[in-house]
Order: sequence, then C-alpha cells, then structure tokens
Amino acid sequence: MKRAHPNPPAASVLSAVLPACAARRAVTVPPAGAVRSAQRLNRAAGVLALSVLADSALEHYRGAFHNKAMVMPLLSAALSLAVSTHGNADKRAAAHRIRDGVYAAAILVGVTGTGFHLYNVLKRPGAWSWQSLFYGAPMGAPAALILSGATGFLAERVRNTRPGSAPKVGGITAGRVVAAAAAAGLLGTSAEVALMHFRGAYHDPFMYLPVTIPPLTAVLTAAAALGAPRRPRPLTRWFLRATAALGIAGVGFHAIGVARNMGGWRNWSQNVLNGPPIPAPPSFAGLALEGLAAMGLLQEHPDD
Repeated sequence: MKRAHPNPPAASVLSAVLPACAARRAVTVPPAGAVRSAQRLNRAAGVLALSVLADSALEHYRGAFHNKAMVMPLLSAALSLAVSTHGNADKRAAAHRIRDGVYAAAILVGVTGTGFHLYNVLKRPGAWSWQSLFYGAPMGAPAALILSGATGFLAERVRNTRPGSAPKVGGITAGRVVAAAAAAGLLGTSAEVALMHFRGAYHDPFMYLPVTIPPLTAVLTAAAALGAPRRPRPLTRWFLRATAALGIAGVGFHAIGVARNMGGWRNWSQNVLNGPPIPAPPSFAGLALEGLAAMGLLQEHPDD
C-alpha cells in the first residue's frame, strides 16, 4: 500500500492557491460606486462654476463689458453650473455628451480668457511688473473656469467606468488623477490669493490663512496621489475640510472688507466693485470637494 505523501504535490497546491489569489485580486466595482464618485465631482465642478459666474459677472460689469467676448465666461460658467446640477442628479453609469461638450467648452473659454488677461497685463505701462499684476486683469480668474471644466470632464470619465472595473483616466487610477488635479488647482489658486493679499499688505492676520492652509492641503493631496491606496488619510481629509470651510468663511471676510470702505454697505454699488471680491473664496471650497472626492476614489476604487 502506498503511503500518503506528507506534502501535497506542487500541482495540487497551485490548483488550490491560484483561484484564491485570482479571487483576491479581482476588482469588482458596482456601477453605483463609480456614479457616486462622479456625482461628488459634479458638485465640485458646480461650486467652481458658481464662483466663476458670480466673480466674472462682477468684474466684467466693472469693466463695462467693453470687449464683447467678456460675456463668454458668464455663459460658459452658467452652462457648467447647469450641467453640474444635472450630473449631480443623474444616476446613470454613462457619460453624457452634452455635459462633456459644456465642460470641454469651459476649458476652451478659460484658456482663451487667460490669453486675454495676459494681453491686458502686458499692454499696461511697465508690462510685466508688480503694478500690472496688481491692477491688471487677474491672471488666475479664467483658470477657475478651466478647473471647473476639467473637474466636470473627470466626473464624466469616472461615471463612464465599465461595470466590474475600477475607474481610470487615461489608464491611470482615477483617484490619483483627480487628487493630482485638485492639488495643482489648490496651489494655483493659493498663488493668485497670495498676490492679491500681498497687494493688501496682509493688513488683517486672517489674510494669511488662505496662503498657508490650502498649500499644505495641496501637498497632502499630492502625497495621496502618489502614495498607497486604501489608506484613510485622516489628516488629509481634515485639511481638505478646513480648506472648504475657509472658502465659505472667506465670503464673510470679504463682505467685512467691503463694509470697511467709505460708506460701507450703504454705498454697496461702488464698494462691492472696488472692495475684495466676495464671490472668489468659494473656489477653495470647490477644489476641496474635488480633493475629498479623490480620497473617496482612492479608498473605494484602488489600483487593480
């Protein structure tokens, strides 16, 4: 009688282990999970679009719309806000052609606006100087429309995930792409705020908050984009929430800045135009929402 081999044959081991490994490595993502992540990005794109709509309407009204093209960011931001609202309510696991088109148009309008603003700065006396940067067309303003369009475009790519697959953008895990985009947006917006607050001589200590908290948030978000997935990253989430709160609080601080001008709110028609821009700070909230969406993607849909 043959004795049983104390160790099972290699073939038996492989036949038992390989199916288990395959089951463990298989990524099964329910379509509803990708849709929820896309809706979070739609909300972020909508907040950015709302900020751009209000801010560009105010600034271009102050400029008397002397260039007919100045109505384009208003139209583009309004459409972006509308399709973002639609996307937030849409539970279908497929990209929407109209939303994609509106978001792509927002990016194009934002890039074109950046060119117009650059020309406005360079044609001023002294060309590329502090004076021109302080009082010329704000270079960072059209970039917010680019960020809104890009965030919405990423939302549609996440939504268009094939059932059973993890969301990817250009072959890269969507969470990493969205986190990198949010980090870049936070750094760029912080640079614009730093320039404007430098012009204001940082006369209020609270003016240091948007040039310290968001950059730190950007660094943490970029680290998440490059780091291991499935980590809860409570510190990064805390800074993202603090940045979102800062974007809302900034509206109040800018409203106080308007009230400090001669005549205060009684002279609102002049002071709102010449005081700190009230609609600008919510851009931080929109970017923070994008970062939080990225954290959710990295945890719920990690690398295959």
